[in-house]
Amino acid sequence: MTGSIKWRAFFVLFCCIFALVALAPTFIGDSLPGWWRNSFPPIQKGLDLQGGMHLVLGVDVDEAVDSHIDALVDQIEMTLRDKDIVFKRVERQPGFSLAVTVYDEIAAGQVDSLMQERFANLEPLTLGAEGAYIQKNFRLADTEVEATREFAVRQALETLRNRIDQFGVSEPVLQRQAGNRILVQLPGIEDPERAIDLLGKTARLEFKMVVEDANVPEALKGNLPRNSELLYERNVNRANGAVTETPIVVESRSALTGDSISDAQVRISSQFNDPYVTIQFDAIGADRFEKLTAANVGRRMAIVLDGKVYSAPVIRERIGGGTAQISGRFSEQEAADLAIVLRAGALPATVKILENRTVGPSLGQDSIDQGVMSVLVGALLVVMAMLFYYRLSGIIANIALLLNVIFILAILSLFGATLTLPGIAGIVLTIGMAVDANVLIFERIREELRSGRPAAIALESGFGKAFRTIVDANITTLIAALVLFQFGTGPVKGFAVTLSIGILCSLFTAVFVSRLIFDFFLAQGKARKFSI
Repeated sequence: MTGSIKWRAFFVLFCCIFALVALAPTFIGDSLPGWWRNSFPPIQKGLDLQGGMHLVLGVDVDEAVDSHIDALVDQIEMTLRDKDIVFKRVERQPGFSLAVTVYDEIAAGQVDSLMQERFANLEPLTLGAEGAYIQKNFRLADTEVEATREFAVRQALETLRNRIDQFGVSEPVLQRQAGNRILVQLPGIEDPERAIDLLGKTARLEFKMVVEDANVPEALKGNLPRNSELLYERNVNRANGAVTETPIVVESRSALTGDSISDAQVRISSQFNDPYVTIQFDAIGADRFEKLTAANVGRRMAIVLDGKVYSAPVIRERIGGGTAQISGRFSEQEAADLAIVLRAGALPATVKILENRTVGPSLGQDSIDQGVMSVLVGALLVVMAMLFYYRLSGIIANIALLLNVIFILAILSLFGATLTLPGIAGIVLTIGMAVDANVLIFERIREELRSGRPAAIALESGFGKAFRTIVDANITTLIAALVLFQFGTGPVKGFAVTLSIGILCSLFTAVFVSRLIFDFFLAQGKARKFSI
């Protein structure tokens, strides 16, 4: 018995020391060496405890479907040319559909065969006619529409995660909610407006050829040449920094997009000392960019970001190497943010902010103070109740309760979990549940003592009979907590995390630690009866 007590005591002592070592960076981190803080990171505080931003974003999934159909139009045109099929044009139609216009029945049959072979996700519609031409209509299948919408949300989630990682936010939360919504929580954010701009920017980069012979005044009235659109070029006055916009007519079809970008970096212009962004294409993008510039020497090429022209330089010669640059009198922060979103990739569709809540640092500190006070008050009441009702045995239960709280906080630190206000509520609940196990044990011991059993036998019987009831009660609560963690979001998960950890720790302290202390006093021969 004595050897068993020593080994159990050593194990509990080791757990206590290890827990205190893990918690030290949380409470006295500034006075500890760097290796200690790096090995045991402090407990991360959630959004409601340290302040930050809570955003709910909505992805325009129909826009993603439209972009997918635009890409199909380009692919069909290229495939028709590769197959030497004569056609007049391929164009978008309303309702997630497109049309291929050909000259005769032979070409129409070739188009049907090609679409069945290469584009099975497009369903044929009623045959149409356009004067002497034949128009083949196709619509994107419903299954493909839903798959595109689903992919758009998942891609947006990953793109936003990449942007936030490069933005440098500690312990961000990104979760998909019902439908096309994405929850974003940014604890400790210092510049909310910059974060909103960074997350909401689609960052769709396009290279479009300028329609040089277009009549801009007529275009402003809505009289645009076929397959063209009116955009506005951003101009910055170097003297006073004033921003103006100049109308410019460009081709609707993108000659090249930013999907092939492999890197983006900020550079400083040696001529004007202004920051600009250099972009590097991958192998495929570099080849297409070189061919594009070679085929359009002498023409202007507009560099369009999210529908706004940042520059429209004249192509003087073939540009090899797969490198281009975007200039536009950026500030250093604007250039850095643009490089971030280009490296992270463009969002598949526009993202709208549906909900925006900001928690200030002072409000977060108030939450911490109130949460700590609730834990202290709850613990004090439980301690007093145990001392009053169970006398000296209540001291043992209170020691187990103190160790329970220490172990919970240590595990939160070791696993990098985030402590939230609902998480503190979970700790308060755990305090009550932790002594509940001791209550069951003590009542069993009382029954045995009343029946005249010796202290050692009463102790053995009390722990043995209560153990199964304790385990059953805690396991059912643990299952409920795990369900909350699996299907809950935000605050619910924070509550479930601390509750789950607290249940496991309370089982250990109530059954193992309490039993150890009782056995120690019995082994010393100092306890002939219990003060219970």
